[in-house]
Amino acid sequence: MSVGLPEALERAASGLPAHAGGIRPANGDPAQLLERLGAEAAARVLEWLLCNEPEAGAELAAAWAEDPETGAGPLRQVAGDALPKESKKALRRALHRLRSRGVAVPQDRPSAVVARLPSLGDDLNAAMVSAIDPRGARLVYLVESNPSGGARLFEVMLDETRGVLEVEVYTTGRSRARQFLREITRRGQFPAVEADPQAVRALVARAASGQAKDRPLPRGFAEWRSRVSAAPEGTATPGELAREALGGDEENGAALERAADLVRRREIGPWPPGSEVLGSLAEELAELGRSRILVSPASRRERAESLLQEGAVRIFDDAFAAATSRRFEESAYVLWKREAVAEARACLAAARAFRAQAPGDNPVARAILDVVLEPALRKLEEESKSEEESSLLVRP
Repeated sequence: MSVGLPEALERAASGLPAHAGGIRPANGDPAQLLERLGAEAAARVLEWLLCNEPEAGAELAAAWAEDPETGAGPLRQVAGDALPKESKKALRRALHRLRSRGVAVPQDRPSAVVARLPSLGDDLNAAMVSAIDPRGARLVYLVESNPSGGARLFEVMLDETRGVLEVEVYTTGRSRARQFLREITRRGQFPAVEADPQAVRALVARAASGQAKDRPLPRGFAEWRSRVSAAPEGTATPGELAREALGGDEENGAALERAADLVRRREIGPWPPGSEVLGSLAEELAELGRSRILVSPASRRERAESLLQEGAVRIFDDAFAAATSRRFEESAYVLWKREAVAEARACLAAARAFRAQAPGDNPVARAILDVVLEPALRKLEEESKSEEESSLLVRP
């Protein structure tokens, strides 16, 4: 195993957060990786490597081809039609290796999932949505025919609490539009997935309707409003489509804990609130660390827990809880389209919890606070440990 494969797999874990929990514990070992992921997820990881890290992808494919009993599963499921030329060759070599060892490998493999693109025929009508970044913003794309020829591409940045942040419009040829869409599905961070164009327009319209009072709509939005946000009344957003397809109204404690774990591993969120309310809670924790009244580490931890419970109620008021719910729902759509169904269901469970549960009873709300307040909580813990160690010293 080369040094480059573990490093490339770490980048794959960042690019495929739904599979990071199986990638990272394997520490770059092909056999462990396959055992932890299973054949279907392993095929998605190999596709990502072959598209984004060709040398590492070729090495992983060759390693799996050496063990036909287990390696044939993912290799059979990798689609070669969307791969770069050199990666296609590497995949063919691995499949040939399997055939030479008596393994039946079909000539026609399934079409690509990771890099599948919407059709760009004569009547262009396509849309893509990215994952939501840690601050809460995301990009959506709409592609349509340009009346003067070629394609017109709209790039819109959205945020559930701030509204429409940016609007960019590009004119290009059809082949360039296809190339661009292919590239954004393979990005290492926040890759995009295909979505229904009307659903994306409904998403843009929702963001515009909640535009922050201190942030005017971008100039380009007024000019192109009818192209980027005109959807029939009642059109579902991508996240609402995921909820309809996967459900999410049932109580599921395990799914909530899974969502909280996704937040703590920084695969989803944390989407912090405004600095004013968050800064107030951070300062209260800092004062607790400096307190000379509560000197017992246990007392400090108990008071910190109480502050976090109270802070959750202040931070996740109706408006912010609703925005967080929508973010989890929209994240569920992206995960669903990337075939991470369990993670998508966990996000839907989190979305419902922010609509139905008190913040203090919501483990996902607590996970968000643990992440955004990590520096303050870590400092408080260090000070508590220092006090605890000092109290154990035997003085002469």
